[in-house]
Amino acid sequence: MVGGALQIAGLLIGGIGMIGTFAVTGMPQWRVSAFIENNIIVFETIWEGLWMHCIRQANIRMQCKVYDSVLALSPDLQASRGLMCAGSVLSFLAFMVAIFGMKCTQCAQSPWQAKGYIILTAGLLFILSGAVELIPVCWVANTIISDFYNPVVNVAQKRELGEALYLGWAAAFCLIAAGAIFCCFCRCCEKTRSYGYSAPAHYPTHSQHLHRKTESSYSKSQYV
Repeated sequence: MVGGALQIAGLLIGGIGMIGTFAVTGMPQWRVSAFIENNIIVFETIWEGLWMHCIRQANIRMQCKVYDSVLALSPDLQASRGLMCAGSVLSFLAFMVAIFGMKCTQCAQSPWQAKGYIILTAGLLFILSGAVELIPVCWVANTIISDFYNPVVNVAQKRELGEALYLGWAAAFCLIAAGAIFCCFCRCCEKTRSYGYSAPAHYPTHSQHLHRKTESSYSKSQYV
């Protein structure tokens, strides 16, 4: 009962992290224009993402344009493209493996052992996908903060942390939490199986002992 609840909880948390990863990969709100010093044009907001940049005017009209070339991006955004795509694929693969290894799924041979390995694989994939997602999110956030406090950078080029970064941290946390749940479940299953397979020691009962003693005494009396 507890194992089934852990599996369902891990699958739900992993699914939330997977959906969040897909959303972060496509969202343009990685970098948001900062309104500081002379840059007080508050009716226009600039968003920069991995695939496009958008300009939103007075919360009414928004225009987005896909980047003409990958080389036009900064190094952190270029690397984030590949890492986020890898994280999305890993999270989807982990989710599918977790579904296949759920307790209700029927396996043809050695079900407990096979399911344990499948669940462990899903947990490791979830943790790996969360770690892969954390790298670009933290990298871009560090670049934004460094440029924001760098006096050499022009004020118009300074950016703030966008909503996609916060969502990326939350999604990575969900993926790592789901992986930890599945790994703990696999560990608990191994302990349960080891306890279940240990055969109890067989001790002769009192009646068996008396029966053997009677037989031995009766056999000795035949020779007298």
